[in-house]
Amino acid sequence: MNYENFTCKVTELINIINVEETKNIEKAALIIYQAMRQKGLLHIFCTGHSHMMAEEMFYRAGGLVQINPILEPFLMQHEGAARSTRFERLSGIAKIIFDSVDKKPFEPFLIVSNSGINAVPIEMALCAKENKNPVIVVTSRSVSEKLVSRVSSGKHLFELADVVIDNHAPNGDGIIETKYGNIGAVSTIVSTYIAQRLVLAIISNYEKDGISPVIYKSANINGGDEHNRGLFDEYEKRIRSLY
Repeated sequence: MNYENFTCKVTELINIINVEETKNIEKAALIIYQAMRQKGLLHIFCTGHSHMMAEEMFYRAGGLVQINPILEPFLMQHEGAARSTRFERLSGIAKIIFDSVDKKPFEPFLIVSNSGINAVPIEMALCAKENKNPVIVVTSRSVSEKLVSRVSSGKHLFELADVVIDNHAPNGDGIIETKYGNIGAVSTIVSTYIAQRLVLAIISNYEKDGISPVIYKSANINGGDEHNRGLFDEYEKRIRSLY
């Protein structure tokens, strides 16, 4: 299998994101920055493989402290892959999760779903909107538009967003066509790229205002533990995954 073809196609996707999504990334970053300036958090909710975007932005060396990942194990593969898929499609779960989150109305929710058709991410977006929280969505718009929503309203996730960032992942996720199906899934690669683009754009807003952002250091460098420990006090009660 020629890995260079895969590399070229991934690079093409990243270039497309840079051209077509930079404005949306910057819009989302400004919303997040404005909340962080008020000591607020960015709440990130994802299911399935998409949860890796939340992990990418949380407790990350060089990353922002004010990130609250909403990680529910039963919606992730490690506690039962097929079961997590069935849970993701169940109506009513999102409201239970949303009500358990310590949030303020001005704090944005970043919701990630490649297909954007399942009940849990869609209903999470609805809960956020009803609570006046800004909703930022990362999805594959071209894929989602071709699929039938699994909620009774027929809405897709991107239709509920204040800002949509399209990851441009292809139908079926695999970017290499073979006689036995598409291989080389890319949605995680491009979504985590978008995650780091968001971090850079948020920090850029801090710099424009002459303010130093609150950023983690690697726990594996000298002084890293001491630096990070000093950042926990303000947010440890609100960010459940810190301890």
